[in-house]
Amino acid sequence: MGRSSLPVPSATIAAAHGVFNLVGGLWPLVHLRSFEWVFGPKTDEWLQMTTGGLLAGAGVTQLAAAADPEGPRHARRVGLVTAVTLLTVDLVYVPKRRLRPTYLLDAAMEAAWIAAWLRGTPATRSTK
Repeated sequence: MGRSSLPVPSATIAAAHGVFNLVGGLWPLVHLRSFEWVFGPKTDEWLQMTTGGLLAGAGVTQLAAAADPEGPRHARRVGLVTAVTLLTVDLVYVPKRRLRPTYLLDAAMEAAWIAAWLRGTPATRSTK
């Protein structure tokens, strides 16, 4: 009944995290109103659009890397940097009341991505 102790392959984490980042980045770009309903209104719409675009780009990069034998190492770097950045923003600005408490849901997901990357199978370098 316990958790499996087998690490998840890096390519699997890359694909899953890529989808998460792509969807999360596209959400405010496609339907800002519903995004703001959940996470609160934004005063600088351009900044939300920029963040969404960058997050979607990270997701596309991770998805592309997942399919490449050399890619999971790169996807891991992108994934860890993205998750650590978003987790830090969530944990700094929710207590300051600059972000709604719903961002703590994102913080939990970002912490889970960090844990997944740290527990996943190390990406191996192919021999050429």
